[in-house]
Amino acid sequence: MNHNAMDEKTPINLAIAGLGAIGMTVARRVDRGEVEGIRLVAVSAADLDRAKGRVADFAGPPAVMPLAELPNHADVIVECAPSAAFAELAELALSKGLCLMPLSVGALLERPDLVDLAQRNGGRIIVPTGALIGLDTVRAMAVGNIRSVTLETRKPPAGLAGAPHLVANNIDISALSEPLCVLRGSAREAARGFPANVNVAAALALAGIGPEDTRVEIWADPTIDRNMQTVRVESDAGEAIMMMKNIPSEDNPRTGRIVANSVIATLQRMTATMTAGT
Repeated sequence: MNHNAMDEKTPINLAIAGLGAIGMTVARRVDRGEVEGIRLVAVSAADLDRAKGRVADFAGPPAVMPLAELPNHADVIVECAPSAAFAELAELALSKGLCLMPLSVGALLERPDLVDLAQRNGGRIIVPTGALIGLDTVRAMAVGNIRSVTLETRKPPAGLAGAPHLVANNIDISALSEPLCVLRGSAREAARGFPANVNVAAALALAGIGPEDTRVEIWADPTIDRNMQTVRVESDAGEAIMMMKNIPSEDNPRTGRIVANSVIATLQRMTATMTAGT
């Protein structure tokens, strides 16, 4: 990142890729001034004309442009786009030495070379905690020796509908009367099979012991109305059991309300004089 961008007197220029449930919420809150020292300058979306209409009433309407142009205008890019768009944006942003904040974290697992690209060009990749709990604890434990990490994800069936793993294995969850485990495997397998649902598994893997050794169970559960994440960690520093019950976003049941909050909190941390937490 341009060092001048971190100067107190020079606002950090922010771009947002994708104006879905998360991207639009983050855009509005930054525009309202909730993140001191950060200015929203550009956004991109699949439908550019619709996007222009959606940001027209902002106090400082950002420029609306194709995805590939965002890195020409920003210091930090928040990626809330469909995972298919991840690689192009990540390569462009990191080759320019920008700070990339990806929400398609599962796609990041498939591209470890992007870390090298960022390092060569002075870029950074910052993964928000998202809909999970306790990543600071996991990161601290990873400084020592972690023996095991498991994640149990439970979602109402509507929040998992259409996932590639369900389609490929002909798993019908539309009329469940009791919970059904639809996947047991590694975080890498979970991210591939449920790319729109379990970016939490990828974030947990990156904070801890990697995508192969992080174990994941995914349940379609018709008895709940919230997205539930339970993390269990065993390490030489102690054991942790952490549970989160996320209220789904009104605009997209596949994601929780807290994800946009997590992005805002991460942006605030970038410019804060004091921060608490690992």
